[in-house]
This record gives sequence, structure tokens and C-alpha cells, in this order.
Amino acid sequence: MSIMNRNFWKRERRPRQQEEPTGLARQNEGPERLFEEFFNGFGLAPFAPFEMAWGEFSPRVDVIETEKELQIKAELPGMSEKEIQVSLSRDTLTLSGEKKAEEEQRSGNIYRMERTYGAFSRTIALPVDVDAENVEATFRNGVLTINLPKVAATKESRRIKVKTE
Repeated sequence: MSIMNRNFWKRERRPRQQEEPTGLARQNEGPERLFEEFFNGFGLAPFAPFEMAWGEFSPRVDVIETEKELQIKAELPGMSEKEIQVSLSRDTLTLSGEKKAEEEQRSGNIYRMERTYGAFSRTIALPVDVDAENVEATFRNGVLTINLPKVAATKESRRIKVKTE
């Protein structure tokens, strides 16, 4: 078949081979895997924040609103409370710190290094007004939990009675 008769864009859909690849197929595994990992967003979930795009450390965060408070949980594995700073400014909360690389002597082959290290700063917009004086933060088993009590709701508008003279 000549190259002119080939259509590279329409491929037949064939079931994947279930058995272990051998020979030439096995030699192509490495480059194929690299290609797939490159185009799968560098190991990130869809719509991940841009600050995480190049493997820099950035904690995963949950923001939960209950009736009485806003709760923020951040995963900070391998860190201590002394390495974490939390600051509150109006309607934003900032988590910052540095996850330091472990100093260890390595001998032999390293086949995969996926852990990330480095300084980070994560600013979270708060969806409600909070009582800055009563914020509490606890760190347990690599998870930072910040409880931000809501400010008591004030009536935005009120009815004004009109008197006659």
C-alpha cells in the first residue's frame, strides 16, 4: 500500500490486546507511556489550578460551608505545623509554607520520583463574611483544618414607617 492511499486520521477501532506485550510491542511501551503521560495534563485532574501545572507542591483544599461556619481542610503530608503559615485578610485566606525535600543518600536505581517539594502559597476567596477574631486552626495527621465562624447575618434592608404630621 502506498502512502498516498493511507488515511492516518481514520483508524479502525480494535479491541486492545489483553496479553502481555512481547518483542517489538514491548520496546514501544516506554515511548508510548511517556507520550500519554505528557498529554494527560502532567498527571493532574481536569481543571486543576495553574499553579500545579509543573509539578510544584500545592496542597489540595476542601472548602465546606455549614450553617454556622466555613471549614477549610488542606492536605499537607510530610509537614509540621511550624512549616505552615495561615493569614486572613478581609475575604481571603492564605496558606503558605515550604515542604522541604528529605536529605537522604541514595544508592542504586531510582525508577520513579513523584513526590513534590518547594514553597507554596495558596489564596482562597471566602464566599461569606467570617468572624476573624474566632478563627481556629488545627493540624493533625497531615491535614490542616481551619474553622472560620460566620458573622451573624444582619438585615440588608428594613422597612421604615412613614409618619404623617
